[in-house]
Amino acid sequence: MTTRRLRDPRLIPLVFGPVIGVLAVLETRLDDGFGAAATATWVTGVLLAAGVVLAAWAPLAGAVAAAVCLPLSVVVFDGPGMGGAGMIGLIGVVAWVGWREPPRRSAVALGVAAVSFTVVSIAAGGSAWELFFVPAVLLPGWSMGLLARRSGERAVRLAELAAALDAEREANAQAAVAQERTRIAREVHDAVAHSVSVMTLQLGGLRRLLADRPAEQEVVAGLERLGRQTVEEMRGLVGILRERVDGGETAPVPSLERVEELVGDVRAAGLPVRLDVAADLPRLPPVLDLTAYRVLQEALTNVLRHAGAAPTTVVLGREGQALLLEVRNDPAPATAPAVGRPAGVAAGGGHGLVGMRERLAMVQGTLRTGPEPDGGFAVRARFPLPRTWERTTA
Repeated sequence: MTTRRLRDPRLIPLVFGPVIGVLAVLETRLDDGFGAAATATWVTGVLLAAGVVLAAWAPLAGAVAAAVCLPLSVVVFDGPGMGGAGMIGLIGVVAWVGWREPPRRSAVALGVAAVSFTVVSIAAGGSAWELFFVPAVLLPGWSMGLLARRSGERAVRLAELAAALDAEREANAQAAVAQERTRIAREVHDAVAHSVSVMTLQLGGLRRLLADRPAEQEVVAGLERLGRQTVEEMRGLVGILRERVDGGETAPVPSLERVEELVGDVRAAGLPVRLDVAADLPRLPPVLDLTAYRVLQEALTNVLRHAGAAPTTVVLGREGQALLLEVRNDPAPATAPAVGRPAGVAAGGGHGLVGMRERLAMVQGTLRTGPEPDGGFAVRARFPLPRTWERTTA
C-alpha cells in the first residue's frame, strides 16, 4: 500500500505547491529589494501555491486558479506582481496540466497564464521585451508536459500491444498443440486400425481351421467379432478426424524405413546432410516408428527454416531399451543461400518444438533441444522401446 501511494502522481503538486509557498515567503524575507511590496508578493506566492495543490485533483482548475492570482495581486494588494518563486510555480503547474489533461484543455491553462503574465507586465509598466519574454517562458513548461503525456500514452499502448501479443502467442501455442494432437490422433488411428484389422483377418483364418473343434471355434469367433467391433468404434471416434482429399494419391506410410528417402529430399533442397544409422536398430512398433519419423521430419524442417544450408548430421542409434535420434546442425553461414522446402519435409505442416514435445509425450519419450558450444543447434530425442514388443519381435 505504501509503494502504491508513493507512485501516485498527485504527490508531485502536493509536494511542489508547499515548496513554492515556502520559497515565496523566504524570497521576500531575504531580499530587501521588495520593500513595501514584500507582503503582497509573498501572499501572491502562497495563493499561487494553493492553486498548485488544487491541481493535484483538478489540474485545469488548479492551473487557472494559480494564474489568476497574478492580476489579483495587482488589483487587490496593489502589488508589483510576483517574484521568482511564483514564476517557477506557474511554469510548473502549466507543465503539470499539460501532462494530466488533453492538449486542448491544457492549452486553456497556458492561455490564461500567458494573459495573466501580460496583464501584470502592463500594469507594472514593463517594457515590450517583458511583454514577449514573460509569456514565452511558459511554453517550454507546457511542451514538457505534453511530451510526458505522449510518452505515457505510448507506454500504455506498447504495454497493451505486448499483452495482446502474449495472449496471441499463447493462443497460437494452444492451437498448435490442439492441431498437432489431431494429426497424432489421425496417424494413431491409421496405425492401430491397420494392426487390429490384420489381427481380425488372422483370427478369421484360424476360425475356419477349427471347424472340427466347435468350442475353440466359438472363442475365436468371439475374438474376431470383438476385433471388427473395435475397428468400427475407432473409425467412429477418431476416423472423423481424417483428412479427405478427393482425387489425391495415397501417401506412403511414414516410417524410419524411409529415412534415406527423407534425407534425400532434404539434400535435393540444398541442405548437406550426413546420415548415420546404427546396424542394430530393432523393428519398431508402428506408433513409435511413425512418431520418430515425424520428429526427424520436423527437426530437418527447422534446420531448413532457421539455419539455411548449414551442414547437418542425423544419427539414429540404440541405447539399451531405447531408440536415440539426434539432429545436429553447424552454425548457419553468414550469407546463407535460400533453401527451398522439399515436398517430403514437414508434409501437412508441423509446429516445431511444440509438435515434437507432443509426439514424444505420447510415447513416454524425452526431448532435449538447445544451442551447441560451436554455435550450432541440436535436437536429441529418446524413444523407449516396449519390452513386450522386443520379446514379440525377437
